[in-house]
Amino acid sequence: MSEWLILILGTLATCAVVLAVAVLRQRRAGGDDDPSETPDVIEYMTMMIGVVYAIVLGLAIAGVWEAREAADETVQNEAQALHEVSARAQVYPAPVRDRIRADVGAYVRHTVHTEGPYMAAHGRLTGAGDRLLARLRTDVLAYEPHTAREEQTYQSLSDQVGEAAAARADRGQSLEPTLPGVVWLGLVAGAVVSVGMLFTLQIQRSGRELLLLAGLFTALLAFLLFLVWHFDYPFVHGLSDPLDPFTALFPGDT
Repeated sequence: MSEWLILILGTLATCAVVLAVAVLRQRRAGGDDDPSETPDVIEYMTMMIGVVYAIVLGLAIAGVWEAREAADETVQNEAQALHEVSARAQVYPAPVRDRIRADVGAYVRHTVHTEGPYMAAHGRLTGAGDRLLARLRTDVLAYEPHTAREEQTYQSLSDQVGEAAAARADRGQSLEPTLPGVVWLGLVAGAVVSVGMLFTLQIQRSGRELLLLAGLFTALLAFLLFLVWHFDYPFVHGLSDPLDPFTALFPGDT
């Protein structure tokens, strides 16, 4: 089932529950429900809870968005470093150059077609990817340069392989969720409390008030919580393929 379909169904179900509670409470209250009887302190508490929860929710959204941007930058750095290895190997003799480029191509294909789905399913990198990168490092370091130009290229290739390995390690760390479980508990509990405080105000529950205050407010909270969850796993959910830099820089290998 599509994640967006889950969002729609979950939002509709939540709104239906809130609206049903509001209607049942209105029927039980009958004609004696007087909005003027709501103490002022409850209104202040409702506003305070709403403001505090909005700040916490905003910080959560900013945090997961920043983590997603960092993950995208990590993949870009890894792909760019490998592209530089493939391009700078041009000065090497044909057998060495072809072997290095074959190693890069094998690593890129594995990352896009095998490791990408594996990361989404299991939340960790593959051992085969580590071995392919180790083989690339071995082939780069095994060649002994014979000219000054090859010596410069040897050093730059070594540095680029090191950057790719560091970016891969960062990619592995980015597979963990950004927000811990206790934060999620606070976000969900805050949403429940924020919606529940609507019923303490003893508002006149006309159809318009039920739709705006209960229905749309609940739908907004459900969407924002879904947005936080969606971006909390950069390599599982997202608006685009997180491994696009590999596809863009290595169209022939992917």
